[in-house]
Amino acid sequence: MLLLLSIICLTAIAMLVHELGHLVAARLCKVPASELGLGLGPKLVTISIGSIGVSFRLVPAGSFVRLDGTVLKQCSVPAQLFVHLGGVIFNLVAGVSTWGTTFSWLNLLLAAGNALPLYQHDGWKCGVVILRALMQRTSKPLERAFTFSGGFVSLLLAWYVARLFV
Repeated sequence: MLLLLSIICLTAIAMLVHELGHLVAARLCKVPASELGLGLGPKLVTISIGSIGVSFRLVPAGSFVRLDGTVLKQCSVPAQLFVHLGGVIFNLVAGVSTWGTTFSWLNLLLAAGNALPLYQHDGWKCGVVILRALMQRTSKPLERAFTFSGGFVSLLLAWYVARLFV
């Protein structure tokens, strides 16, 4: 029971590290952020820290940073990629710097999961930014095809990794 509680708490901290990565990258690129959400669903409580509202939500199964998407889209492609990958970068740094611990593995797993091109994950967002840059426009059919194929590739990768441990 203590191990399970420890893993839940460390996962929450790893998610906070991830979102702080996005927040720091956004600040460095002058992209405003209004909220850092821990959990999903209805807000339970919001605490203001400077200009950011930190909200704690009912379902402890995710986290997010609410960025100004209009400002982000006006940034250069490298800046957009940096903001989208800020969380993965922070998780990799935390994972490597705490190597050999449960916290390390949770951070590395969170980084790997977010790097996959799954819909609304960081890898998917980076793929959409790159597609739009290559096409020099938005293409809904191409983005839908990328979303479907990204989900399929992610499923294949997960299946392959799972087979390594069976």
